[in-house]
Amino acid sequence: MTEVAFRSAAALAAAIHRREIGSRELLEHYLARADRHNAALNAIIVTDLERARRRANEADAALARGENWGPLHGLPMTIKESFDVVGMPTTWGLPELKENLPAANALAVDRLLGAGAVIFGKTNVPVMLADSQSYNPVYGTTNNPWNRSLTPGGSSGGAAAALAAGLTALEIGSDIGGSIRNPAHYCGVYGHKPSYGIAPPRGQALPGNVAASDISVIGPLARSAADLALELDVIAGPDPIDAAGWQLALASPRGNKLPDYRAAIMLDDPNCEVDREVQTILQNLADFLAREGVRVSDRARPDIDLAHFHAVYIQLLRAGTSRRLNQQEFEQQTETARRLDQADQSYFARTLRANTLAHRDWLAGNEERHRLRLKWAEFFREYDLLLCPVTAGAAYPHDHAGERWERTILVNGKRVPVTDDLFWAGLSGLVYLPTTVAPVGATSKGLPVGVQIIGPQYGDRSCIAFAGLLEEAFRGFVAPPGFG
Repeated sequence: MTEVAFRSAAALAAAIHRREIGSRELLEHYLARADRHNAALNAIIVTDLERARRRANEADAALARGENWGPLHGLPMTIKESFDVVGMPTTWGLPELKENLPAANALAVDRLLGAGAVIFGKTNVPVMLADSQSYNPVYGTTNNPWNRSLTPGGSSGGAAAALAAGLTALEIGSDIGGSIRNPAHYCGVYGHKPSYGIAPPRGQALPGNVAASDISVIGPLARSAADLALELDVIAGPDPIDAAGWQLALASPRGNKLPDYRAAIMLDDPNCEVDREVQTILQNLADFLAREGVRVSDRARPDIDLAHFHAVYIQLLRAGTSRRLNQQEFEQQTETARRLDQADQSYFARTLRANTLAHRDWLAGNEERHRLRLKWAEFFREYDLLLCPVTAGAAYPHDHAGERWERTILVNGKRVPVTDDLFWAGLSGLVYLPTTVAPVGATSKGLPVGVQIIGPQYGDRSCIAFAGLLEEAFRGFVAPPGFG
């Protein structure tokens, strides 16, 4: 039954519907695998087995009566820890929230349940979802299934690790600075950061917060591109408070074969140097696409200054996350920001200024963001997609020392700030664009490498469809060794 664990969610849901495998049977299969493998990974960090088993039994009984709950009928899955799920705590990695048991599910969780899913556990995150690693004082450190000494990414690191190791059928994450994308890349799975606003995040927030954050989105992680589309269809659409006035109508994919697409490709950028081995893998992808008849350009770019673009992203990103500061932290950072040398443009300095930004200055940054959106829209009149790296390199070693902006990673023989990777996250994040990450290769050490597939706003289906075409013709999900 080992291969069953790695089948796509769509295939598993279809097998349940045909009664080739029972929901309870599949749930127990994943639980047995978690018993065997999760201790080494620490990906799934809390479960509600009584509720999950009861629901799986009900799913099987419903099918026997001829009832169909929806496209995920009876499918066992896990949920990123930051989403509210009745019966399991939501902590965001904070010890003071260890006993925070929500009274209601996140809206996306209710939609997944409404589509028939069986939710049996939650997966690990960094404190406040604020790292490209996944560790916290409540649940500890999650390891990468390809190499346990490496990070699985963050903040949806537990989700990606559980998927890659075959411990769950489907996952959901959130992304403001690459938190769906870098775990998908580091663990060799698929992830999709939707166009901003199409999947309401209510219930994926610190206690007491109901307003959506700027830039931040929720979206699917899976072992196939088709599963991304399947889950996106479930979770997307207006929050009920907005549904009286608008409905979501995403455009169909640009095409159903590779030559239907026009793709620009970026291998590197001075704002975040990319490991040469990763560049080679992406160049191999570009060469393959050209041979397949895709119109590929390594020169086409939006008409923007990328250094300026990145500065605006960091300003609005850190302004957007500043509401996580308590009053004392805000006052301390305000005072520190006042003492900064205006010439200091380090990540730390930019973060402090953004965390304490005056609203008038935020409005100016937002105005610039919308000017940049128009530049991207012009670019997408000629090209359908932009392909680029997800991060500077493959998964890197665990490093919990000091603050995030003080840590470095090795790229082309040099130590560089790990926060440089935010450049690649911000390319689509700042301007609301959808992005799919698909596995496209492996390093000489066998570590997965993914590609970002960025499309025009609301072009989500084209991004996912292109990932599916790559899955069929170039490379798909590969399970890490040792998880059979």
